[in-house]
Amino acid sequence: MIYTSAQDWRDAARKKVLFFGMSGLGKTYVSNILRDAGDWFHYSIDYRIGTRYMGEYITDNAKTEAMKVPFLRDLLLSDSIYIGSNISFDNLTPVSTYLGKPGDPDRGGLEMSEYRRRQEQFRLAEIHALLDTKYFIDRAERLYQYPNFICDTGGSICEWGDPNDPNDQILTELSRHTLMIWIEGDEAHTQELIRRFDKAPKPMSYQAEFLNQVWSDYLEQQGCTETDVNPDAFIRWTYARALAHRRPRYQAMAANWGLTIAASDVSQIRDSGDFDDVIERALENRAARA
Repeated sequence: MIYTSAQDWRDAARKKVLFFGMSGLGKTYVSNILRDAGDWFHYSIDYRIGTRYMGEYITDNAKTEAMKVPFLRDLLLSDSIYIGSNISFDNLTPVSTYLGKPGDPDRGGLEMSEYRRRQEQFRLAEIHALLDTKYFIDRAERLYQYPNFICDTGGSICEWGDPNDPNDQILTELSRHTLMIWIEGDEAHTQELIRRFDKAPKPMSYQAEFLNQVWSDYLEQQGCTETDVNPDAFIRWTYARALAHRRPRYQAMAANWGLTIAASDVSQIRDSGDFDDVIERALENRAARA
């Protein structure tokens, strides 16, 4: 780790951190607090994915739908209108909408082959965005004179590398430049995340092997064909399984590459001073266990 003690953290002229864990546990919450402090640059992986690596896919998909409407088709073909996505740090809906959900097309579902294609596009986009972290660390200081840096990752970061491989390309690169911090939820947090997701299910990205398994299991359990699947029902059914699949991967990332801080501690952070205290305690606890 680039900081191995509380003293290292206190003495660092430039603090560089990366948050990982399930969406909804405080990664963006604490990122916004630090950014508002005025001396932290906030690099959002999901925003980078949507603007740099999947922007054309998202726009072309919107144009495809518009071309089905004769009035809009004529305007597009004559370059009379412009279609684009309005992605922001607070509105990443265009990315999740493009990812979509598999199942019955009459209920908004995608054919599984198309769904897998978009999942693979997202996987490559996220890997590229993660590996751009060093570039943005340098850019934040060189262009904007920010001394400190936050990388705010998506929940699927754990899907693309092997946290138990000391030579893993992605994790080696990220840990070389940032202090990797897992925001860990407890069982109550897990149940709350499931409740929220059940109320408003949204598309997710999955490791290919995991997706193949849950898709096969769902079809067998429900006794249905691919085109009979209710898209929302499938992703609701899958969500708790995805949480269980990801948790040990996050644990291994924290154990082998970084730190763990509790989501309950994150929720108590109100300013950068509180954040420093939390990180110092986590570093002290890790040193005591070594």
